Amino acid sequence: MEVVFEVEGGEEGLAELIVVSPDGRRVVDFKAPDSSTLGIRQFRFESPEPSDVESLKAAYPEGVYEFAGKTSSGAELVGNSSLSHRLPAAATFVRPAPAAEKVSMTDLEISWSAVEGVASYVVEIEQDELNVRITALLQGSSTSFTVPNGFLLPGMEYQVAIGTVSGEGNISFVETSFTTEL
Repeated sequence: MEVVFEVEGGEEGLAELIVVSPDGRRVVDFKAPDSSTLGIRQFRFESPEPSDVESLKAAYPEGVYEFAGKTSSGAELVGNSSLSHRLPAAATFVRPAPAAEKVSMTDLEISWSAVEGVASYVVEIEQDELNVRITALLQGSSTSFTVPNGFLLPGMEYQVAIGTVSGEGNISFVETSFTTEL
């Protein structure tokens, strides 16, 4: 379990960004050293993934998080977003089986069990040594994703993750790997 903040500053970069938790603590406090940086257009902050879920919940309590920013020209931006600790149920892999070997490199269909009440699914397939990744966002009625032919190479281990996305935007991932045929 982790908490992820994604913030976009629009066309003009943000020179300052502050995120305040529901209990009044600053959890993000960014300020560019000077105007020569032009600001930052997009931020993605990920918390650590502790084995103790309760410590993560204490560090990032449920409720409304306040966002305040200033563009490099001085325009002020404000907003808020609610964080919930309610997570959707995780999917179960159907095909390929977890840790499968000699998986076909062509016409591979990743499939999973349907999860009731999810808004959508995220499918991620990656191979770190080759530095390749596919990420797809699919409708909540989907239960499969076909890997484009030519993406997989022979004898390589790939990591695959299926994320169930709630209407609130929370995601539960299940991960495994598979190895392609030679």
